[in-house]
Amino acid sequence: MVKIMKQNKVVLILSGKYAGRKAIILKNQDEGTSDRSYGHALVAGIERYPRPIVRRMGKKKKEKRCKIKPFLKTYNYNHLMPTRYKVDITFGKNVTAKDVTKDPTKRRDARREV
Repeated sequence: MVKIMKQNKVVLILSGKYAGRKAIILKNQDEGTSDRSYGHALVAGIERYPRPIVRRMGKKKKEKRCKIKPFLKTYNYNHLMPTRYKVDITFGKNVTAKDVTKDPTKRRDARREV
């Protein structure tokens, strides 16, 4: 059978806090690991999308509304829906490291890089 969940694939989150959000697979584990015995993937997505702005808004308000807030999370394949799109983005090793979701300082640094 063909593997659909591959690195740099755009997916939709189906359940949980980020349900309905778009994300990109950074690292996939088809066979699972010792911690998680099921197929899963580390994804980076958009937690807060940029909001619309109008001309009469102030400079600070425009900057605040244009910000994008990313998230990093490990998801079971059952909670991801792949799309037909792929993105050609490469991330550093600190984003795709094994323990990036466990250590808060590493997670913060990885979110900044995303």
